Amino acid sequence: MDFSEVIGHPHLKSHLKTTLTNGRVAHAQLFSGLSGSGLLPLALAYAKILLCSAHEPESEAYHRCAKNVDSFSHPDLHFIYPVNTNDSVKKNAVSSSFSTEWRDFMSKSPYGSLFNWFQLLGIENKQGNISVKEAEEISKKLALTAYEGGYKIMIIWMADKMNTECSNKILKLVEEPPDKTILLLLTENEEQIINTIRSRCQTLHIPLLSENDIATALISEMNVSETEAVKASRQAHGDYNRALHIITNDSEDAIFEEWFVLWVRTAFKAKGNKKAIQSLLEWSDMMAGKGRETQKNFLLYCIELFRQALLKNYKADSLVYFETKDTKFTIHKFAPFVHQNNIFEITSALENASYHIERNGNSKIIFTDLSIQLTRLIHKKEQP
Repeated sequence: MDFSEVIGHPHLKSHLKTTLTNGRVAHAQLFSGLSGSGLLPLALAYAKILLCSAHEPESEAYHRCAKNVDSFSHPDLHFIYPVNTNDSVKKNAVSSSFSTEWRDFMSKSPYGSLFNWFQLLGIENKQGNISVKEAEEISKKLALTAYEGGYKIMIIWMADKMNTECSNKILKLVEEPPDKTILLLLTENEEQIINTIRSRCQTLHIPLLSENDIATALISEMNVSETEAVKASRQAHGDYNRALHIITNDSEDAIFEEWFVLWVRTAFKAKGNKKAIQSLLEWSDMMAGKGRETQKNFLLYCIELFRQALLKNYKADSLVYFETKDTKFTIHKFAPFVHQNNIFEITSALENASYHIERNGNSKIIFTDLSIQLTRLIHKKEQP
C-alpha cells in the first residue's frame, strides 16, 4: 500500500516520510487511533517506504521490493495480531497459524476492526489475545539478518491485546532492539499497553477522518452517489470502516436494533411490574450468551442511539440520522425519555458495562445490573 492509497492524513504522511529523509526513524513506534481512521494502512505504507528506501526509485530492485510488500510476502516484514483457537486450529494458536487469513484481511479490509478480524476467524464469541508464545516468535524473527540488508519491521496489530507475560518478555527488545529493527505497535486502546512499553515508544496519534475524506473515498472506491456518500460519512463519525458498514447495509445493526428495542421497552415496563422484571432478566440472560466482542459492539451501538435520541430531544435535527426498521419504535417517540438529567448516567452505565466485559466479568451479572439501572434512569424526569 502506498501513502497515496491511504485516506486523508496528509500531515501524518508528510511526517512519516520526513523521519526517513532525515534519518530519524524511531526503533519503537506506537500508532494510536481507530482502525477505521487508517491505523493499519498508514503502518503498511510506512513499512513500504522504509523497506524499499535502500533501492533506487524506479529500479528493478525497488519494484520487486514494492511488489513483495504489497503482497505481504516481503521477508523482512513480519506481523503479529490477536488470535484464538477455532475449528481449524484446535490448540497453540499463534499468528503464523492464520497467515493466509491475515493476508486476505489486509488485502480486502485494511480499515477493518478487531471484530471483523475475529469474524473472519470464526472466533467472535471468544476474546483473541497475543500470548507469550508470540513473544518468542517476535524474538526469533527479529534475530535473523535482514534479507535485503536494510530494515526489519515487525507490525504488532492491536498491541493492547498482548497479555502481561508477552509484554514483559518483549520489553528488552523494545529497549534494545537489533540494528535497523523497527517495531510498529498499533492500538485502539493506548492506555491498555503497559507503561514500561508505552514510555519507550514514540507515539503517533491518528485522528478521526474528516467527513469530506470519507465521502470522497466512498464515491471513488464504492461507486456510490454523492448523496449516499455524504450521508454515510456523517454517520460514520470519522471511521471509514463504519462508513463501509453503513453503505453495505450489514445486518448487524438490524439485530442490534431488535435487542435494543426489546430491552428499552421491557425496562420501561419493569418499574413495579414483576412479569416485566422477569422478562428483563431473561433478556440479560440472552445477552450473556453472546460473544464478548458482540456484547461490546452492542453497547457501543446503544451509546450512539441514546446520543441520537438526546440530539432529537433538543431539536438538533441536522445531526440526527438514525432511522429504525421497527415502525412502532421511532427516535421521535423515544427522544423525550433521554435528556440532560439522565444521559450522563446512562452513558456511564453503558461504558462501565463495556469495561467490565472487556475484563472478563460475569456477563449475566453485568447485563442484569445494567438493565436495573436503565429501569430507574429511563423513568427519571427532566428538570427544568
